[in-house]
Amino acid sequence: MTRRLVFSLTGLLVVVLGSFAGNIVAGNEPALGLDLQGGISVTQEPVGEFDSVSLDLAVERIRERIDSLGVAEPEIIRQGNAIVVNLPGVANQEEALRLVQVTGAVLLRPVLGALQKTPTDPNASTTTSSGSDPTTTLATDSTVAVTSTLGGVTTTIPAPTTTLGGGPSRSLPMVASTVLGSTPGSTDAPVTTSSEPSDTVVTTDDGSAATEAPTAQAPTSSIDPSTLLGDPSDPNAIIIVDNTDGSETYQLGPAFGTGEVFNNDAKADIIQSGWGVRVTLRNGSTGADLWNIGAAQCYAKTTVCPTGRMAIVLDGVVQSAPSVNQPSFSGGVDITGSFKESEAKDLARVLKSGSLPVRLEVQAVQFVSPTLGEDSLHAAIVSGLIGVALVLLFMLLYYRSLALVVILGITLSGLTQWNVISLLSSTNGLALSLSGIAGIIVSVGVTVDSYVVFFEKLKDELKTGRSLKNSAERGFKSAWRTILAADIVSLIGAFTLWYLTVGSVRGFAFFLGLSTMCDIVIAWFFTRPAMLLLSRNKRLQRGRFFGIDNTVQPVGGA
Repeated sequence: MTRRLVFSLTGLLVVVLGSFAGNIVAGNEPALGLDLQGGISVTQEPVGEFDSVSLDLAVERIRERIDSLGVAEPEIIRQGNAIVVNLPGVANQEEALRLVQVTGAVLLRPVLGALQKTPTDPNASTTTSSGSDPTTTLATDSTVAVTSTLGGVTTTIPAPTTTLGGGPSRSLPMVASTVLGSTPGSTDAPVTTSSEPSDTVVTTDDGSAATEAPTAQAPTSSIDPSTLLGDPSDPNAIIIVDNTDGSETYQLGPAFGTGEVFNNDAKADIIQSGWGVRVTLRNGSTGADLWNIGAAQCYAKTTVCPTGRMAIVLDGVVQSAPSVNQPSFSGGVDITGSFKESEAKDLARVLKSGSLPVRLEVQAVQFVSPTLGEDSLHAAIVSGLIGVALVLLFMLLYYRSLALVVILGITLSGLTQWNVISLLSSTNGLALSLSGIAGIIVSVGVTVDSYVVFFEKLKDELKTGRSLKNSAERGFKSAWRTILAADIVSLIGAFTLWYLTVGSVRGFAFFLGLSTMCDIVIAWFFTRPAMLLLSRNKRLQRGRFFGIDNTVQPVGGA
């Protein structure tokens, strides 16, 4: 029995102190929220017609974008019709606006060219003519000769290494049936390559589909290189963007339209023995008519859409680029191909979001200075320490030497919370806010309650005349049920608050719940073995050690 108690106590100390040392060595520490370290809060409101669903989608798009950029503990809150974004640690207003201004609108663009990324071939050679203007070269795995004119410079490309408009170097193989750099009004140049089906096929709602015709001719182009890297949010720009996994790069022309051509009914379904997406077209000039204008251009593979593919673009990322297999559609569109179920559902979600666009305008930008954050942190720490000190003073006066066990228990609980918060800050972007500190301070009361319940049970057992060892065992067994029940109730309340609320209340609930779980661990792995081991010490057999009168009447048989 004693060996198990020592093992439990020693194991907890090793884990807690070892984790603390590991976090220190790794440089992990709790990240601070906006109200403690300063930052920027941006409030946006929708302009024009909108509904609740479109606002919720906008919140998700902003959250996905900010999370992907690694901002620690961003807080995205919907308050009525406003969306509030808190960015702790961001001091630059322009950077903050860049992070939060996500359109969430789908654009339908013709694919002018597509390249799949592969490792660079160091043995390949590239011959270019001299000149001061930027040049474009295309990598290829096969024998392909392409002559293009970009910015007045003629380039002959037998093999790899790509430079687009003086931008970053890329190593990309040329995709069959596509040529990078086609615009209306260009002349044709022969391309020697093979025809391959595109990844997805567009059919009508009745399930009919045409086979893809091979492309034997592809137009060359004269494009100002400065337009190659246009703003992806500009529907009139020629842009170069990647697909969702970065495996393919597309050159896209000006948009035919937006996701508003679709009704809000896109769904993933089994189509032609495989997963696909089925969506209906809106009626009128902004729906089916607009879609069919683009479909006709792509089906005919005109210079506006030479590849016959139409890209579905969301926030500068190509979600899908299906081939258009008939010139006009009535009713609806099926998008099929080698989709996995999850991919089809993701595309359906994108089309839904595109049919519910909402334009947001920044209404207010609030800057919280680091100095103000430091003052808040200092005030929170001082008030917390004063509160804990008063509680411990009361415990010392009432329970005397037993207060040392309380002090050690609270210290271990604090270290455990510090370890968890530091780890989550490093791995999940968790940030400690002022409300979180309030939750931790309140949880000290939960921890002290556990000790009070145990100590009172222990005193009751001692007053009946039982031995200290027997009283400690019986007292903890009785107190543990009460402690566990109280902590579970506290956890239920914390989870309910966390699930149903947002903002500072959610932070309070999270840290209250974390502290309560730490209390359960400390009560079982520290308080229990520590008190049971102390009860075996003969020098502590007097009741005065526990703050009670030593004159007790023994109970027969105890």
